[in-house]
Amino acid sequence: MRASTRREFVAGPAGRIECAVDAPEGRSRGAARGGALIAHPHPLFGGTLDNKVAQTLAKTFVDLGYEAWRPNFRGVGETEGKHDEGRGEVDDLETVYRSMNRQPMVLAGFSFGAAMQAGLAQRVPSERIVLVGVAVLGREVPPVPAGTLVVHGELDTTIPLAAVLEWARPQNLKVAVVPGADHFFHRKLHELRDLVKANWR
Repeated sequence: MRASTRREFVAGPAGRIECAVDAPEGRSRGAARGGALIAHPHPLFGGTLDNKVAQTLAKTFVDLGYEAWRPNFRGVGETEGKHDEGRGEVDDLETVYRSMNRQPMVLAGFSFGAAMQAGLAQRVPSERIVLVGVAVLGREVPPVPAGTLVVHGELDTTIPLAAVLEWARPQNLKVAVVPGADHFFHRKLHELRDLVKANWR
């Protein structure tokens, strides 16, 4: 993402977890506003910590003053272990969360990663949660705390907007829709960034 991005390795339940870490420029680690843990899309469909939506979220939170961590899920890059259908993935996110040892913490994720963060939110405290293109099809995604920012593309054909609204409706959860955006927010990443930043004001 940037020349200053560093790699960290965290000892996880299935072996080491590779993470990309970005810190706000000009701030010492202790001066960061908090930590942001960002989860990438499905590892069996090409999802990695270098995914452009995950990188956009990381850069957005760095701009907001947070130290951003992007772990690779099991079997991706230098992260050890095998894909565990979402069970071990939440365990690994929790391991990274606790190793960061930062408060306040923001949880953010895209697609499969957003669904995993919804699971993690049931286990750990967080200042805020941002779920983008949350993958509600084919899995049970638990309800999330009030105030969670859910962002979805109007023209998403991978996870149709109607499916996300069906998941959000019983929770009385608002969904921010980006007009004209597909699942990967092609040519709409700046709108995603601006929407998240506006939510922090």
